[in-house]
Amino acid sequence: MVEADGYILRIATKQWVNQVFNMAIYYTAIRRKWRPGQTILFVHRTNVGDAIVGYGVIDNVYEKDELSEDEKRECEKYGWKKAIEFKYVKEFEKPVPIRETFLKDSKLRGRYFHGLKLNKEQLNSIIMQAENLQHQP
Repeated sequence: MVEADGYILRIATKQWVNQVFNMAIYYTAIRRKWRPGQTILFVHRTNVGDAIVGYGVIDNVYEKDELSEDEKRECEKYGWKKAIEFKYVKEFEKPVPIRETFLKDSKLRGRYFHGLKLNKEQLNSIIMQAENLQHQP
């Protein structure tokens, strides 16, 4: 079984998108082999459909019992099990529509992208595509 170099996280609400980019932390219940150094692509529904709105590199992963009391209460409320802390996050000014990436050929749609494993080539392909898009007028 090949371990993933990264994953897609589909963020449901604008509030949580803001939290990821402002606090560099994401809470989740999804079970994956999260580890420091993995690249996570953030997907959110935009006016052009699901799009990659940015990415981050994992710094640390915390179990619920390692979190502050406030964080534990939030986790209880939403059913989250872990907190993923990022070394850094980068938000794209111009999101990259999923339908314009290699993922367009996937049968997956919407929430089914959440937790999708990606290898280094796939991650680099999307990040390079996004970086190029940022420099277009």
